[in-house]
Order: sequence, then structure tokens, then C-alpha cells
Amino acid sequence: MESAATPHKSELRKTPLNALHRRLGAKMVNFGGWDMPVEYPSSGGLIAEHKAVRGTVGVFDVSHMGDIRIRSGAKPGGALAAVQHISMNDASKLAIGQAHYSAMLYPEGTFVDDVIVHRLGEDDFLLVINAGTREKDVNWVRENTKSFDCVVEDLSDAYTQLAIQGPRAVDVMKKLTDASLDGIKNYWFTHGTVCGLKNTLIARTGYTGEDGFEIYVPSTVATSERVWNQVMEAGREFGIVPCGLGCRNTLRLESKMALYGHEISDKINVWEARLDRYCKMEKGDFIGRAALERAKALGLKRTLVGIEMIDRGIARDEYCCCNDAGEAIGVVTSGSPSPTLGRNIALAYVPPAFSAVGTVLYVEIRGQKCKAQVVPTPFYKRPKKTAVQQVS
Repeated sequence: MESAATPHKSELRKTPLNALHRRLGAKMVNFGGWDMPVEYPSSGGLIAEHKAVRGTVGVFDVSHMGDIRIRSGAKPGGALAAVQHISMNDASKLAIGQAHYSAMLYPEGTFVDDVIVHRLGEDDFLLVINAGTREKDVNWVRENTKSFDCVVEDLSDAYTQLAIQGPRAVDVMKKLTDASLDGIKNYWFTHGTVCGLKNTLIARTGYTGEDGFEIYVPSTVATSERVWNQVMEAGREFGIVPCGLGCRNTLRLESKMALYGHEISDKINVWEARLDRYCKMEKGDFIGRAALERAKALGLKRTLVGIEMIDRGIARDEYCCCNDAGEAIGVVTSGSPSPTLGRNIALAYVPPAFSAVGTVLYVEIRGQKCKAQVVPTPFYKRPKKTAVQQVS
């Protein structure tokens, strides 16, 4: 659930932690129009950061993500009705304090964006959206909720959002908050004092495939840096490291989490992206539902699969997939070496006839046809002893 759009460098935006990242010597890149750390040489770089999150704990600045609050107007029920209209999952099933993965769709059944919907109250919701689609998403939500009795607020610049991720994330958080964390399941949240800040939102969510938390604190530079430093100090005994967006990408790829502009876009529908378990057709009408019904009736022409390279070579984004005769059949959406598995993996769109596990296909790498095979996904699942079932 991230965006990789890259506007012109002169338009780069900065999170409140930008100066701190630079003091730490982070390698900075243009990501979704934001000046963001891709890796920290002081942490050992991308692979070391990735392994820290898988094995112990790491912290990410994800303040570039957007936040939209939708709450009721004069009459109750308006916010829930609006969220049901603009998103494909069933928000009526959420308890207060629960979140779920969802998406906002165009009338064609393709993606405006994927989102995490948090139910703050009976008729009060927080949608966390992607960085590169912030303004588009906010405008789209406002335009498509006009007929509902609700208030839409863009809170994107109100928070610094930190993601503390990994098997020891809960141990770090317990040193920083008075909130009871043991009862918070994956995709649930609470409010508590964190680093002395009262009523802080603490969500057991993330984009790494590991256990972890995302906290939302006031976006002043002084407060953001103080909280970051306290998180680092609390995590010192567990080997915490600062992590950039480079390892966030390899972590989410191993866990088969969608990246906007890659696995999902305004040209890809829900069925093709294999996100149907989050699409509740039975809940009633919502934007894109009619198109999805038609698309299901027509059948798929392409579907998302996981592939693993057999020959040497890395299947990079937008590389062509082909059959044994060398004919183009599909395209890689995301690809990388897997630091956890020690193999080269990728996600790709291919015809359904090539989607069965074990199917051999080829990826064109620098003009050479390199053998690969379809494998089960996600590529990586965290050990059961720390796993918490995701709410769908």
C-alpha cells in the first residue's frame, strides 16, 4: 500500500524528520514526490535493515502517508454510509478500535488507491492513504461523499507517523507507552500515552509482513525528533536500527503486499490483482461494484502471480515475461533479490493459463530469456509463534 510516483525534484516535500535523517547520514531519494531515506549506511544498508526487521526490530519514518478523517455531520450514519460507498471492504463489520485493508475504486473497478480504514467511533473513520496519491485521493473522497451527511478532513500534515516493526516491536513499545498492548491484535488499535504524549493513536499495522505498530504523533519537528530518539533509545537493547524505504519495499514484496503503480493502478481491477478477499460484493452497492460484476462474468485475461528465478538474473519492474517461444505474455510489476530467502523473486501479471504453481515461463533480462517458475505467495510468512491473523 504505497506509491512510487516521482514528480520533478523541485516539488519535493519533506517530513518533519527530514533534517534528522540527513544528520544520520541517510541516503535520500525522491519517493512519491517526497525527499525520503532509502537506506542508512550507519545501519549497514538495505539488506542489514531488512534482516533487522525480520529478526529483531526497525523503525521507519512513514509520515509521507496521508490521513483522511470522515465523521458524521448533523445526523448519525452519514460517515459509515460514505465509507461504504467509496470503499470495497465492509466497514460496517468493523468494531470500534478495529482496522482493515480496503481500496477505493473508480467506476471501472480499477484502483483509485488502496487504504487502511480505522473505525475511531460509531460514525468516525480514519483512512490512511498513499503518499504519491495524497491530493488526488483527498479530492476524490470529497467529490464522492458530497451527497452524504459527513465531514471530510485532510489530516495528512497533522501527524508524524512512525512504524516500529519486527518481532521485538512490542517490547520496544511497552517501554514507551502506558497502553495495554497484549490485547491488541493485528489490525486493531488503541489510544494511550506514548513518549509523554497523551491520546496517541497506536495501531498494530504495518507494511513489512512482521508484527509491529504504527504511531501517530504531532507533526512538529521538535516533537517528532524527540519521539524518534526515544524510540531508538528504548530499542537499543533489542538492536533497533533506523530503516529506509528500500528495505520497506523488499519486506512488502516478500509478503506480497501491493504497491500502488505496480500491482495495483487505475488500469488494474480487483480480480486481476487477486484482492477479492477484501472486496465484499455482498455488502451492497459501492463505486466500481457494477464493473466488477461485469468483469467477473467476462473472465480474467491476466492475473497476478509470484515467480522465482531459476536461471541467474533479477526480474526487475516492467521486464517482459514470455513463453518458451519467446512471445510476450506478461510483465513484471515488482522484482528483487529476497534477503530473507536468498532467491530472486518477483510479482508479475500473466494470462491465467500461466498462473498455476510450477508453471515455467521466462523473463527477458538484458535481451536474454531467463527461466523462472510460478511459486506460491506470499513468498514469506512470519513464524507462527509471533503471527497474528490479519482481519479481512
